[in-house]
Amino acid sequence: MPALRRGPSPVTALHVRSSGLPRLLGRRALALIAVSLVATGLAAVLRAVNADAVPTFVAATISLASLAALVGEGTEQLGGRLGPGATGVLQSALGNLPELLISIFALRAGLVLVVQTALVGSILANSLLVLGLAFIAGGARHGTQRFGSDQTRMMSMLIVLATAALTIPELATIAGAPDAGHARGLSIIVSVVLLVVFVASIPFSVGGGPGATAIGSSVERHAWPVGLAALVLVVAGLLSALASEWFVDSLQPAMATLRLSEAFVGLVIVAIAGNAVENVAGVQAALRNEADLAVSLILNSALQVALALTPALVLISVVMGGAALTLVLPPLLIAALGLSAVLGALIVVDGESTWLEGIALVGLYVIIAASVWWGAPLQP
Repeated sequence: MPALRRGPSPVTALHVRSSGLPRLLGRRALALIAVSLVATGLAAVLRAVNADAVPTFVAATISLASLAALVGEGTEQLGGRLGPGATGVLQSALGNLPELLISIFALRAGLVLVVQTALVGSILANSLLVLGLAFIAGGARHGTQRFGSDQTRMMSMLIVLATAALTIPELATIAGAPDAGHARGLSIIVSVVLLVVFVASIPFSVGGGPGATAIGSSVERHAWPVGLAALVLVVAGLLSALASEWFVDSLQPAMATLRLSEAFVGLVIVAIAGNAVENVAGVQAALRNEADLAVSLILNSALQVALALTPALVLISVVMGGAALTLVLPPLLIAALGLSAVLGALIVVDGESTWLEGIALVGLYVIIAASVWWGAPLQP
């Protein structure tokens, strides 16, 4: 009589599943998880022992940057099962979660200028710094790269719209202007309009039309189970909430110690920690000569901040009470947005990119960042 064949014991099966988890996650995700846990744990310990504000600030910044990248990884894994268009919508909803949390805690602390400059800084970091680095990397390796001009024209048009929407409240509320004294009311109206435009773009995104916010990559990725992707998003979201609070609590003492202005911290540090690290994927796509994917990822991230995150925070500040976030921005930030929109449109409208165009984009970003380095007050 032949011997009965037995399956693996529960203990053996559990060992196989647990040993296969690192392979399932992939090296990038494992690295992000390790950095996130170490940095978040370090920030928690430093806060518990009342350490100096600067080490706590640095640890919280690293934690937020790695968690932002981890949220982006989990979002892409979860959304990848829904199709490219729906993935873009999901990225819009979850991709800026760390920056949203930072802004909410900063508003509660009365740091309105930090929030305003961080939102503008996120737009500039994506449309100038990250896009420029992608063009430099891709151009240096592959020469002139080409991408869909129809899609980039649509994104350029929306960026110009967002820039105009963020410019008009300042012009309309200056002394002697017709809306003087009504900055908050006008900001609410503009925010509602921007959210309507964002919602109207969702059908294009889901349908994969000219407004699509994601393009599939030809590079094979590790496929996570839905439960694992959801778990990563939940844990990363909770840790982001904690790290955001620690980041904001240590922000003002660290600025005083390092002699950094609110404008520089918001425009550069907060913007990069909460948003730009996630878009390393755009630079990697350019290196793989996937210019369509690179431009789509990077410019749509800037659009998400301009059309969704910024107006949402204006409305949230109304509900929260306390410090009011308006769209009445300092003139320097308005000029920076306008110049970046013009330069970006001129560069991408032909559907081609070179490393020299990338240097031009990065150069403008460095000039704007340097303009707030010395801490000159920015007042609307």
